[in-house]
Amino acid sequence: MVTSPLETRSLEYSYGEKDVLDGVSFELRPGEVLGILGPNGCGKTTLLRNLNKNLRPKVGCVLLDDADLEGMQKKDIAKKVATVPQTNEIGFAFTVREIVEMGRMPFQEAFRGNSSEDERIVDEAMEQAGVSCMADRYINTMSGGERQRTIIARALAQTPKVLLMDEPTLHLDISMQFEILDLVHRLSRESGLSVVIVSHDLPMVARYCDTIILLHDGRIFASGSPDEVLTTENMRTVFNVDARYERDERGNPTIRLYGACRD
Repeated sequence: MVTSPLETRSLEYSYGEKDVLDGVSFELRPGEVLGILGPNGCGKTTLLRNLNKNLRPKVGCVLLDDADLEGMQKKDIAKKVATVPQTNEIGFAFTVREIVEMGRMPFQEAFRGNSSEDERIVDEAMEQAGVSCMADRYINTMSGGERQRTIIARALAQTPKVLLMDEPTLHLDISMQFEILDLVHRLSRESGLSVVIVSHDLPMVARYCDTIILLHDGRIFASGSPDEVLTTENMRTVFNVDARYERDERGNPTIRLYGACRD
Protein backbone atom coordinates (compact mmCIF):
# COMPACT_ATOMS: atom_id res chain seq x y z
CA MET A 1 0.00 0.00 0.00
CA VAL A 2 1.39 3.42 -0.99
CA THR A 3 1.61 5.84 1.92
CA SER A 4 0.26 9.33 1.44
CA PRO A 5 3.08 11.88 1.89
CA LEU A 6 0.61 14.46 3.20
CA GLU A 7 -2.82 14.13 4.79
CA THR A 8 -5.26 16.33 6.68
CA ARG A 9 -7.83 15.00 9.11
CA SER A 10 -10.89 17.04 10.10
CA LEU A 11 -8.88 20.26 9.92
CA GLU A 12 -10.44 23.36 11.47
CA TYR A 13 -8.93 26.84 11.74
CA SER A 14 -10.24 30.23 12.83
CA TYR A 15 -9.04 33.79 13.13
CA GLY A 16 -10.49 34.88 16.45
CA GLU A 17 -14.23 34.27 16.23
CA LYS A 18 -14.19 33.83 12.46
CA ASP A 19 -14.14 30.20 11.32
CA VAL A 20 -12.07 29.83 8.13
CA LEU A 21 -11.66 26.06 7.72
CA ASP A 22 -14.27 23.55 8.82
CA GLY A 23 -13.59 19.80 8.78
CA VAL A 24 -11.17 19.68 5.82
CA SER A 25 -9.85 16.15 5.16
CA PHE A 26 -7.90 14.89 2.16
CA GLU A 27 -4.92 12.74 1.16
CA LEU A 28 -2.20 13.72 -1.31
CA ARG A 29 -0.82 10.87 -3.41
CA PRO A 30 2.84 10.51 -4.47
CA GLY A 31 3.43 12.27 -7.79
CA GLU A 32 0.00 13.91 -7.73
CA VAL A 33 -0.70 17.52 -8.70
CA LEU A 34 -3.56 18.61 -6.45
CA GLY A 35 -5.35 21.89 -7.04
CA ILE A 36 -7.09 23.71 -4.20
CA LEU A 37 -9.55 25.95 -5.95
CA GLY A 38 -12.01 28.53 -4.75
CA PRO A 39 -12.90 32.22 -4.71
CA ASN A 40 -11.06 34.83 -2.66
CA GLY A 41 -11.63 34.45 1.06
CA CYS A 42 -12.67 30.79 0.97
CA GLY A 43 -9.67 29.59 3.05
CA LYS A 44 -7.26 28.40 0.35
CA THR A 45 -4.11 30.17 1.59
CA THR A 46 -5.02 29.45 5.22
CA LEU A 47 -5.22 25.76 4.36
CA LEU A 48 -1.84 25.89 2.61
CA ARG A 49 -0.22 27.58 5.61
CA ASN A 50 -1.52 24.79 7.84
CA LEU A 51 0.22 22.24 5.60
CA ASN A 52 3.71 23.47 6.52
CA LYS A 53 3.01 24.49 10.15
CA ASN A 54 3.09 28.20 9.45
CA LEU A 55 -0.34 28.01 11.06
CA ARG A 56 -1.53 25.45 13.57
CA PRO A 57 -5.05 23.98 13.34
CA LYS A 58 -7.65 24.63 15.99
CA VAL A 59 -8.98 21.10 15.57
CA GLY A 60 -7.70 18.13 13.58
CA CYS A 61 -4.20 17.49 12.30
CA VAL A 62 -1.84 17.45 9.34
CA LEU A 63 0.20 14.28 8.81
CA LEU A 64 3.51 14.24 6.95
CA ASP A 65 4.58 10.66 6.21
CA ASP A 66 2.13 9.60 8.96
CA ALA A 67 3.77 11.92 11.53
CA ASP A 68 1.75 14.78 13.05
CA LEU A 69 3.25 18.15 12.10
CA GLU A 70 2.50 19.37 15.62
CA GLY A 71 5.30 17.19 17.00
CA MET A 72 7.85 18.06 14.29
CA GLN A 73 10.49 20.80 14.20
CA LYS A 74 10.20 23.32 11.37
CA LYS A 75 13.66 22.30 10.14
CA ASP A 76 12.56 18.67 9.78
CA ILE A 77 9.38 19.70 7.98
CA ALA A 78 11.47 21.79 5.56
CA LYS A 79 13.43 18.69 4.59
CA LYS A 80 10.25 17.21 3.14
CA VAL A 81 7.97 20.17 2.33
CA ALA A 82 8.97 23.19 0.23
CA THR A 83 6.82 26.26 -0.37
CA VAL A 84 6.61 28.69 -3.28
CA PRO A 85 4.82 31.73 -1.80
CA GLN A 86 2.37 34.03 -3.51
CA THR A 87 4.85 36.92 -3.75
CA ASN A 88 8.47 36.61 -4.84
CA GLU A 89 9.76 40.08 -4.04
CA ILE A 90 13.22 39.96 -2.44
CA GLY A 91 14.62 43.27 -1.19
CA PHE A 92 18.28 42.29 -0.91
CA ALA A 93 20.75 41.94 -3.77
CA PHE A 94 21.32 38.18 -3.61
CA THR A 95 22.45 36.34 -6.70
CA VAL A 96 20.33 33.55 -8.14
CA ARG A 97 22.78 30.97 -6.88
CA GLU A 98 22.75 32.44 -3.36
CA ILE A 99 18.95 32.28 -3.33
CA VAL A 100 18.91 28.65 -4.49
CA GLU A 101 21.59 27.70 -1.94
CA MET A 102 19.19 28.82 0.80
CA GLY A 103 17.19 25.69 0.02
CA ARG A 104 19.97 23.59 1.54
CA MET A 105 19.83 25.33 4.94
CA PRO A 106 17.57 22.72 6.63
CA PHE A 107 20.23 20.08 5.96
CA GLN A 108 23.24 22.04 7.23
CA GLU A 109 24.79 22.20 10.66
CA ALA A 110 25.33 25.62 12.22
CA PHE A 111 28.30 27.63 10.94
CA ARG A 112 29.15 25.10 8.22
CA GLY A 113 29.00 25.93 4.54
CA ASN A 114 27.82 23.90 1.58
CA SER A 115 29.21 20.43 1.06
CA SER A 116 30.04 19.08 -2.38
CA GLU A 117 26.69 17.23 -2.25
CA ASP A 118 24.90 20.49 -1.47
CA GLU A 119 26.58 22.12 -4.46
CA ARG A 120 25.56 19.23 -6.72
CA ILE A 121 21.94 19.49 -5.60
CA VAL A 122 21.93 23.27 -6.11
CA ASP A 123 23.34 22.84 -9.63
CA GLU A 124 20.69 20.25 -10.43
CA ALA A 125 17.86 22.41 -9.05
CA MET A 126 18.97 25.39 -11.14
CA GLU A 127 19.18 23.19 -14.22
CA GLN A 128 15.69 21.78 -13.62
CA ALA A 129 14.21 25.26 -13.20
CA GLY A 130 16.08 26.66 -16.18
CA VAL A 131 18.08 29.30 -14.29
CA SER A 132 21.62 27.91 -14.55
CA CYS A 133 22.56 30.58 -17.07
CA MET A 134 21.40 33.27 -14.61
CA ALA A 135 23.41 32.02 -11.61
CA ASP A 136 25.37 35.25 -11.13
CA ARG A 137 22.52 37.66 -11.80
CA TYR A 138 21.01 39.61 -8.93
CA ILE A 139 17.47 38.61 -8.04
CA ASN A 140 16.24 42.20 -7.67
CA THR A 141 17.10 42.95 -11.32
CA MET A 142 15.08 40.09 -12.77
CA SER A 143 11.61 39.84 -14.29
CA GLY A 144 8.71 38.30 -12.38
CA GLY A 145 8.95 35.05 -14.32
CA GLU A 146 12.71 34.77 -13.78
CA ARG A 147 12.29 35.39 -10.06
CA GLN A 148 9.56 32.77 -9.89
CA ARG A 149 11.80 30.20 -11.57
CA THR A 150 14.52 31.05 -9.04
CA ILE A 151 12.14 30.57 -6.11
CA ILE A 152 11.08 27.22 -7.58
CA ALA A 153 14.76 26.26 -7.91
CA ARG A 154 15.26 27.14 -4.23
CA ALA A 155 12.31 24.91 -3.33
CA LEU A 156 13.71 22.05 -5.45
CA ALA A 157 17.07 22.41 -3.69
CA GLN A 158 15.28 21.28 -0.53
CA THR A 159 14.77 17.93 -2.31
CA PRO A 160 11.18 17.88 -1.03
CA LYS A 161 8.58 15.16 -1.28
CA VAL A 162 5.85 17.81 -1.31
CA LEU A 163 5.81 21.20 -3.05
CA LEU A 164 3.24 23.79 -1.92
CA MET A 165 2.48 26.63 -4.35
CA ASP A 166 0.33 29.64 -3.51
CA GLU A 167 -1.01 31.32 -6.68
CA PRO A 168 2.23 30.46 -8.52
CA THR A 169 1.31 32.28 -11.73
CA LEU A 170 0.01 35.48 -10.14
CA HIS A 171 1.26 38.61 -11.98
CA LEU A 172 2.96 36.53 -14.71
CA ASP A 173 2.21 36.96 -18.40
CA ILE A 174 0.32 34.13 -20.07
CA SER A 175 3.33 32.47 -21.76
CA MET A 176 5.27 32.42 -18.47
CA GLN A 177 2.25 30.91 -16.70
CA PHE A 178 2.38 27.95 -19.07
CA GLU A 179 6.17 27.63 -18.69
CA ILE A 180 6.02 27.56 -14.89
CA LEU A 181 3.20 25.03 -14.70
CA ASP A 182 4.67 22.88 -17.50
CA LEU A 183 7.85 22.70 -15.38
CA VAL A 184 5.99 21.71 -12.21
CA HIS A 185 3.87 19.12 -14.02
CA ARG A 186 6.96 17.58 -15.62
CA LEU A 187 8.74 17.32 -12.25
CA SER A 188 5.76 15.55 -10.73
CA ARG A 189 5.86 12.98 -13.52
CA GLU A 190 9.64 12.52 -13.65
CA SER A 191 10.56 12.56 -9.96
CA GLY A 192 7.35 11.64 -8.17
CA LEU A 193 7.10 15.08 -6.57
CA SER A 194 3.69 15.69 -5.00
CA VAL A 195 2.40 19.21 -5.64
CA VAL A 196 -0.36 21.28 -4.05
CA ILE A 197 -1.38 24.35 -6.06
CA VAL A 198 -3.65 26.97 -4.52
CA SER A 199 -5.37 29.06 -7.16
CA HIS A 200 -8.56 30.74 -8.32
CA ASP A 201 -7.56 30.32 -11.99
CA LEU A 202 -10.12 27.84 -13.33
CA PRO A 203 -8.56 27.14 -16.77
CA MET A 204 -5.02 26.61 -15.42
CA VAL A 205 -6.14 24.29 -12.65
CA ALA A 206 -8.27 22.30 -15.09
CA ARG A 207 -5.30 21.86 -17.40
CA TYR A 208 -2.56 20.89 -14.95
CA CYS A 209 -4.10 19.24 -11.89
CA ASP A 210 -4.84 15.53 -11.51
CA THR A 211 -7.23 16.14 -8.63
CA ILE A 212 -9.14 19.23 -7.53
CA ILE A 213 -10.52 20.21 -4.15
CA LEU A 214 -13.16 22.89 -4.49
CA LEU A 215 -13.44 24.99 -1.32
CA HIS A 216 -16.58 26.93 -0.49
CA ASP A 217 -17.04 28.80 2.80
CA GLY A 218 -14.13 26.90 4.38
CA ARG A 219 -15.46 23.45 3.55
CA ILE A 220 -14.75 20.94 0.79
CA PHE A 221 -17.64 21.46 -1.59
CA ALA A 222 -16.39 18.89 -4.12
CA SER A 223 -13.28 16.81 -4.78
CA GLY A 224 -12.15 14.50 -7.56
CA SER A 225 -10.85 14.72 -11.10
CA PRO A 226 -11.26 18.03 -12.99
CA ASP A 227 -14.20 16.77 -15.05
CA GLU A 228 -15.93 15.51 -11.89
CA VAL A 229 -15.45 18.72 -9.92
CA LEU A 230 -15.63 21.48 -12.52
CA THR A 231 -19.23 20.96 -13.49
CA THR A 232 -21.35 23.85 -14.66
CA GLU A 233 -23.46 23.59 -11.51
CA ASN A 234 -20.45 23.59 -9.15
CA MET A 235 -18.82 26.58 -10.85
CA ARG A 236 -22.09 28.46 -10.76
CA THR A 237 -22.55 27.81 -7.03
CA VAL A 238 -18.98 28.49 -5.91
CA PHE A 239 -17.83 31.19 -8.34
CA ASN A 240 -21.16 32.61 -9.52
CA VAL A 241 -20.04 32.26 -13.15
CA ASP A 242 -21.55 30.64 -16.21
CA ALA A 243 -18.79 28.28 -17.39
CA ARG A 244 -18.26 24.98 -19.17
CA TYR A 245 -15.57 22.32 -18.77
CA GLU A 246 -14.37 21.37 -22.26
CA ARG A 247 -11.47 19.96 -24.27
CA ASP A 248 -9.55 22.15 -26.70
CA GLU A 249 -8.51 21.08 -30.21
CA ARG A 250 -5.46 19.29 -28.75
CA GLY A 251 -7.53 17.43 -26.19
CA ASN A 252 -6.34 19.50 -23.23
CA PRO A 253 -8.89 20.32 -20.50
CA THR A 254 -10.00 23.93 -20.42
CA ILE A 255 -12.78 26.11 -19.07
CA ARG A 256 -14.92 28.28 -21.31
CA LEU A 257 -16.14 31.29 -19.37
CA TYR A 258 -19.33 33.00 -20.52
CA GLY A 259 -19.67 35.59 -17.77
CA ALA A 260 -21.21 36.19 -14.37
CA CYS A 261 -24.45 34.44 -13.56
CA ARG A 262 -27.59 36.53 -13.83
CA ASP A 263 -30.23 35.94 -11.20
